Amino acid sequence: MTVQLPDETALEVPDGASGLDVARAIGEGLARAALGIRVDGELRDLAAPVPDGARVEIVTARSGDDALWLVRHDAAHVLATAVMELYPGVKISIGPPVDDGFYYDFDFPDGVKVSDADFERIEAKMREHVKADETFERSELPVAEAIERFRAEGQDYKVELIEDLVRNADPAHPVETVSLYRNGPFTDLCRGPHAPSTGRIKAFKLTSVAGAYWRGDASRQMLTRIYGTAFLSKDDLAAHLERLEEARKRDHRKLGRELDLFMFSELSPGSPFWKPNGQQLKNELTALWRDENADRGYREVQTPIIYDADLWKQSGHWHVYRENMYFTEVEGRTMGLKPMNCPAHTQIYSSERRSYRDLPIRYSEAGLVHRHEPSGTLHGLLRVRHITQDDAHIFCTEEQVPEEVQRCLDFGFAIYDVFGFEPRLELSTRPEKRVGSEEMWDRAEAALAKALDDRGLPYELNEGDGAFYGPKIDLHMTDSIGRSWQLGTVQLDYYMPEQFGLTYTGADNAEHRPVMIHRALMGSFERFIGILIEHYAGEFPLWLAPVQAVVLPIADRHNGYADRVAAELRAAGLRVEVDDRGESVKRKIREAELRKLPYMLVVGDQEADDGTVSVRRHRAGDIATEPVATFAERATAEVAARTDGGSAR
Repeated sequence: MTVQLPDETALEVPDGASGLDVARAIGEGLARAALGIRVDGELRDLAAPVPDGARVEIVTARSGDDALWLVRHDAAHVLATAVMELYPGVKISIGPPVDDGFYYDFDFPDGVKVSDADFERIEAKMREHVKADETFERSELPVAEAIERFRAEGQDYKVELIEDLVRNADPAHPVETVSLYRNGPFTDLCRGPHAPSTGRIKAFKLTSVAGAYWRGDASRQMLTRIYGTAFLSKDDLAAHLERLEEARKRDHRKLGRELDLFMFSELSPGSPFWKPNGQQLKNELTALWRDENADRGYREVQTPIIYDADLWKQSGHWHVYRENMYFTEVEGRTMGLKPMNCPAHTQIYSSERRSYRDLPIRYSEAGLVHRHEPSGTLHGLLRVRHITQDDAHIFCTEEQVPEEVQRCLDFGFAIYDVFGFEPRLELSTRPEKRVGSEEMWDRAEAALAKALDDRGLPYELNEGDGAFYGPKIDLHMTDSIGRSWQLGTVQLDYYMPEQFGLTYTGADNAEHRPVMIHRALMGSFERFIGILIEHYAGEFPLWLAPVQAVVLPIADRHNGYADRVAAELRAAGLRVEVDDRGESVKRKIREAELRKLPYMLVVGDQEADDGTVSVRRHRAGDIATEPVATFAERATAEVAARTDGGSAR
């Protein structure tokens, strides 16, 4: 039979050839280096047979994400192997590869608690199985036999997984068999694929342990999740661990406590309490958002947070998004807290007659929304239930769509440029769970692609990740330590205007349907602030810093002058404190550095006599002694410019 290689050449191989046979037909060196194979785009085991005419690509250590996915999947199974040997009676659930590593969830016997103190012991056992170079062997078992096998072993989670596979299968294609993978003494329920053997894992490290509810359901068993990572070289692992250590130092939850920005309470899980410093930071971002919206023709609105369920049924949220919403009964009516602002903005649009001369209409709202995120997924400011979106909705004609989408993207580029972010674009298309007709989706996806192509903007296609009501362009950035984040989104929606019967009177005096564009650029203030804290490691540029300068009197006799300096700077619009404690100035400076305050202004006899301040910059040390007015002018100019200031480290 014949297979097609990536360079379009045809390769003849024996009928029934495996991926390894294909690699060997190309060269013995490639066969030795092979980890897996892509067959018509699907990643598979090397042992799997290859169909006649397939397009194939051999995966090696140089294949980037594919190679890492395979060895991390392998490492998850090796972790489970080690844990089952070290902790008899443990029950295993799932263990997938994830971004930057892998994890496996365990249900340990009563009285057994595993912490990072146990990692060295577990890793030693894992190394034994890696050194043994155990082959990953795939087999198929009839469903009934697999259930019987795992039930006999006391592996209840595996039994449940198989039963769910059978229950949720398409009736036209019932599940009759399941696949198992064996390495050494360990056999797991697994779809695969895997690399040929455990010896391909060249470097690994267990990184953390956490609790995780089975199936993400807070009413189910709490399991122990052990995280790890694996690489194809020790150098790559060392570099990754260094990045992890840097990320730990920058953790926004840690810095949020140290800088007194926000707090959380079990009385309202997943909802940040903004303390004065954090609220000041949030206010500055809101001011930036408000200024930029006004400059671009948006009109700010404010809408309620709770609505009759009929609104959510009409918008489609009731059918598609209900499990992520909060509902209550009010005087016999079912009411829902809004998870999004869009249906509310349709109500404002439809409150009066609209003409084509009115369009585009651009509404912006720093809208408070609530979404039910499972408790196991909550993560500081990055995953919350109480969300303040930097939201906007544009109602326009079909002809205005390309320009309005491009204006949204330009707006995003301008916002990100303030922070030195360079965005990458993704076009996300129709998800499996969606509303509207296929024709509607075809039209919307084509319109977004055209808007990108007309501007010559490069983008990647992210199939199946659109919103349930329309496709979207997502904007991603990379922070100062190389992590990727999704920030903004521009979504094109033909569905909601249809659902809510929105119209405008055209030049032909007939009624027409507007198009709706959903747009958020920071995503949410909560998540964006979490990202900024970690990007800047808490060392905010001057315009964002909650406290921009602290005046440090050298002795008590200088306190009066320090207060006058602070008053003058506050009058100029700067946020200033005075540290008049009876501590040494060296200690005051050290503590101001720990608080990451941008400027420290030391005042003593000479400064009081001359009307000056001795200026220190965070991390930079002494930079000048200058009149108070000179410092005020320079600092206020820096604030007004909203420059990044080179703060990110």
